[in-house]
Order: sequence, then structure tokens, then C-alpha cells
Amino acid sequence: MPAPDWENLDVFFDEDEFATPVTVTRDDGTVLTLSGLYEDQYLDAQLGEYRMDSERPRVWCKQSDVPGVKRGDTCTVDGTTYDVMTEPQPDGTGMAMLDLAVKPDAGF
Repeated sequence: MPAPDWENLDVFFDEDEFATPVTVTRDDGTVLTLSGLYEDQYLDAQLGEYRMDSERPRVWCKQSDVPGVKRGDTCTVDGTTYDVMTEPQPDGTGMAMLDLAVKPDAGF
């Protein structure tokens, strides 16, 4: 779904304000350079005796900036490389979220 004509998403992705440079490398070798909003929230949930705590890094970007991105691609933010865990998740406003996981270091 395209962003409404009245909504200028570039305001949110100004690297002098909120955004950070992001590089996405698709499985076919295509490299996408874009601006994104990176967040690395901590999730701590409990259901009965089960407790889960984990990091949940993700990048919000314009949906139009991530064509063809899918699980298995990589994303680099501030020098850290992540695996893309899902296809871009659109929010209906022209923005999409990339769910990430820290890429294991080949040295381990």
C-alpha cells in the first residue's frame, strides 16, 4: 500500500535528525543503501513458569526502499551485520519493518 500523498516519509528518514545509514545485501548480490530507524529493544515476557528474554533488533524504513528483500538477506547498521529474519513487514503507511538477528561471527 503506497503512502498517502499528504505524508512525506522523508522527514522521518533524515540522517541529520533521526535516521541512520543502512545497507541491505540481497541474496542475489544486489546492494540497497537506504536510511532507516534502528531500534534494539529488549523483550522480557513471562507466561506462567515460562520466561523469555531476548534482544529484538529491527529497522524501520520506507517500504519502497526494500523491494525484493527477504529472509536470509543481510543488513548492516553502524558496522554490525544482521540476518534479515522476515520479509519487510508493512504497517500500512508506506513504512516497513525488517526484523533482524545478529549474524553469528564466522570465528566462533
